[in-house]
Amino acid sequence: MACNFADLFEHAVDAMPERIALIHRDRRITYRELDIRANRLAHHLASIGVAPGTHVGFQMHNSIETMETLIACFKLRAVPININYRYSAEELCYLYDNADLHTLVFHRSYASAVGTALSRSPRVRRAIVVEDDLDSGHIETTAAHYESVLSPITTRPEAERTADDLFMMYTGGTTGMPKGVMWRQEDMWRVLGGGIDFYTGEPVADEFQQSRVGAQNEPSAWLILPPLIHAAAMMPTFTALWSGNTLIYESRFDPAVVWETVERERPAVMVITGDAMARPLLDALGDPPRDASSLLAIASGAALLSQPVKNRLLERFPATVVSDSIGSSETGFGGIGFATKDDDPGRGPRVQVGRGAVVVDDTGVPVAAGEQGWLAKTGAVPLGYYKDEEKSRRLFKTVDGSRMVVTDDRARVEGDGSITLIGRGNMVINTGGEKVFVEEVESVLKAHPGVFDAVVVGVPHERWGQQVAAVIATPEGEVLDFEALTEHVRAHLAGYKTPRTLWLAAEVTRSPSGKPDYRWAKEYIGTRAPDHEVGSAART
Repeated sequence: MACNFADLFEHAVDAMPERIALIHRDRRITYRELDIRANRLAHHLASIGVAPGTHVGFQMHNSIETMETLIACFKLRAVPININYRYSAEELCYLYDNADLHTLVFHRSYASAVGTALSRSPRVRRAIVVEDDLDSGHIETTAAHYESVLSPITTRPEAERTADDLFMMYTGGTTGMPKGVMWRQEDMWRVLGGGIDFYTGEPVADEFQQSRVGAQNEPSAWLILPPLIHAAAMMPTFTALWSGNTLIYESRFDPAVVWETVERERPAVMVITGDAMARPLLDALGDPPRDASSLLAIASGAALLSQPVKNRLLERFPATVVSDSIGSSETGFGGIGFATKDDDPGRGPRVQVGRGAVVVDDTGVPVAAGEQGWLAKTGAVPLGYYKDEEKSRRLFKTVDGSRMVVTDDRARVEGDGSITLIGRGNMVINTGGEKVFVEEVESVLKAHPGVFDAVVVGVPHERWGQQVAAVIATPEGEVLDFEALTEHVRAHLAGYKTPRTLWLAAEVTRSPSGKPDYRWAKEYIGTRAPDHEVGSAART
């Protein structure tokens, strides 16, 4: 089996050519049309030197052209590189260089930062600009125009594709500089693309199974809200395409517009990333609400979905399944949980494990039920980090003949075999010898009605080494009762986990995927004094 992204897509095209593949606002494109346009782009890319293994950056929000770019790269066995469109010119220079970009495709909205970064990145040989529907002010650029460079050749490019062709996903870089995680395409297909049956855990029979089964069923529509520069959006997109379903995109996340789209297009599945999307969506639903009766599933991943938000989703959509998955660029799929009402807000996400997820000790040996360890993944795992052999050796190991990736995520094995995620080890706060995982504190903070969003970090303390601090955004027009918030946290967590210093912000900055930006939080609290300080008594 080739088990290659481009082959899997072409199988779906051949089986269901006239189905609608993508919807973006008032545009619709069939599988056949998407295949032809991707072929035309692929022939142009080949003409400018893009070959197997060439790195092509895409600095684009969700659109039809974004998918054409990804598919064209896979058809040529080139490697598309996801680039965060919120990055500054300095961050872009780092990523362009670290990723060894040959060609860059970008939306005009980002032309200003792109132009500055390209002027300092001589190794990027070609740039292609795509017009978009955002207010770009028609920023001038010397890049070639996407529509004008598409080749007249519509046939599929010839390429000896293999299961070993490279898939690379750059991490978000919210705690450090981004790193490229390298996967074999078959391995990524197995863990996040449907190559292993989601319900049975069995590998699919062959590379045609998804398109074969899809052709026998009516298509469903999937509304993908996270950006395609993140695996939380890219892999559901490809899973849906390989199965003959229809993808719906928005250029930017606008909750009111999302509900208009839901009412108009009637998606069965809506993919979100945690509270960062769920909260504003709930607030914008309206009363009476928009017609969202088509939604059978709301699937969250890649960021915290807190218990109060789960409660609100279940109340608003009682007939809809709300799922909460864990995973990362290094592990792919780690497990899935399904929301229930009124669970403990201080408990981390609890998931049923799948596809090789395990909790191990410092030596890589699985821990017993009730014990804590590091979340790890066996079976289909990445090859390592691009251009970082040292970090690859630390995280990607072979234990008792089994290859695994051991993450920085701390987790506990429950008696029923499920896994509770505690928090990221690289974000742990050590205060007086006690370890505090920021995610559990963030979850409890966001369970308070006076908190709209929160991010937790450690700040230096001369006695305890570090103290827990938080940056908080309140609901619009509300004044936060700091004492009540502290009492609320103490009701769910030990005293030493209570934030001692609190800063208010109009908005908590997050990545496009919804993950907290901890670098931003540390910079923010360094700019001024805290808005509130908690007394030093009762740390336990």
